Amino acid sequence: MKKLLLLLIPLFLALQSYSQSQTDEEAPEGGVFIMEIKDQIDARTKRYVDLALEEAKARKSSHIIIEMNTYGGALYDADEIRSAILDLEIPIYVYINNNAASAGALISIACDSIYMAPGGSIGAATVVNQTGEAAPDKYQSYMRSIMRSTAEATGRDPGIAEAMVDEKLEVDSISDTGEVITFSTTEAIKYGYCEGSFITLDALLQHLKLADEKIHWYETSTVENIIAFFINPFISGILILIIIGGIYFELQTPGVGFPIIASIIALVLYLVPYYLNGLAANWEILAFIIGLILIALEVFVIPGFGVFGISGLILTLGSLIFIMLNNNFFDFEFVPAENITRALMTTLTGLFGSIILMFIGGIRLTNTKFFKKIALQGVQSKESGYSSRFIADGFLSKTGTVYSVLRPSGKVEIDGELYDAYTRGEYLEQGTQVIVIDESGTSLRVKKID
Repeated sequence: MKKLLLLLIPLFLALQSYSQSQTDEEAPEGGVFIMEIKDQIDARTKRYVDLALEEAKARKSSHIIIEMNTYGGALYDADEIRSAILDLEIPIYVYINNNAASAGALISIACDSIYMAPGGSIGAATVVNQTGEAAPDKYQSYMRSIMRSTAEATGRDPGIAEAMVDEKLEVDSISDTGEVITFSTTEAIKYGYCEGSFITLDALLQHLKLADEKIHWYETSTVENIIAFFINPFISGILILIIIGGIYFELQTPGVGFPIIASIIALVLYLVPYYLNGLAANWEILAFIIGLILIALEVFVIPGFGVFGISGLILTLGSLIFIMLNNNFFDFEFVPAENITRALMTTLTGLFGSIILMFIGGIRLTNTKFFKKIALQGVQSKESGYSSRFIADGFLSKTGTVYSVLRPSGKVEIDGELYDAYTRGEYLEQGTQVIVIDESGTSLRVKKID
């Protein structure tokens, strides 16, 4: 079982490495590499960008173009994407095909050149919390600083970048106090935040004289699609059901092996995808393991169900919820409320599903052919001739002598034969005369003859 766990944990990593090596071997060198950012920016987006940039480097692409349409997302993940783009040696452009708001604006400003579709917009980078309200000033200050430094690094007006975040800042002839900057395509071109407007990406490629080069659209690998499948909330709920149900059935029928193996496999399939996507932090996995240990202590070591059991359940279920959320060590400021609700409902659905499985499925399991093969079904009843007695009847009222000291159990000699015997609690020395007062069970019950 341990070997199975050790093999399953690196399974996704090995498959990912193999998939990447296949891409490297088949990929032609050079050409234009195109990727998309068209969803909410979070840990999954960061992983997508990291993998895309690695493939672009492996292909030795001449240019990278990001086609963007996003209203923003998590600040921490956007900052890491920004840093990766700034460190990139390959020329990288962004084509804003509609919106680049908030975190999308930050990533766009990090690119070497910005191009926009007519009617597009960029800006409105105020940091908001899960309810849509402006986050505390410490987050705004951090966002202002990275927007400013990013604009400076790419040769754009840092004051405008800061004013995209803070409504209190005023930029002469551009914005008034009380509103954050959001540029249309025309305004972005006017103030140096866009190098040109193009109706389509093909038109942009023609303008950059890249249309005749090899074009590669980045697509996620099969392994990444499998990972995305397992982080689907519905699948996560099923895995939680198997994890809890497997542990329960293993405790009910210890030694069977199949339930705990199923539970371990489900646990690996649950943890690894979230870990690879940057959602499952080390402390969350550690909390889950500690929770299981506390529950095991409550079941096997400490009688009853008290502090250890309750604490274990809280840690176990809590960590399963936190793993699905892109929180920064209990900081849920930027986690959307619907994500919290979805994670909570997924975990509770898996929990209640496992409870139903325990009561309904457990009864059906005992009636299956598989269970009858691995579990003892017969009853060794007295009517069938089974008995725990090792002595025959007829010893009641017989007398004998203590052969070994009864403390209060030992051996007595009756009619020249030795038998196991015990007293009602008295200690009787060797040679004491005794009489049998009960012959039921596996030993004779005796008392001293007065």
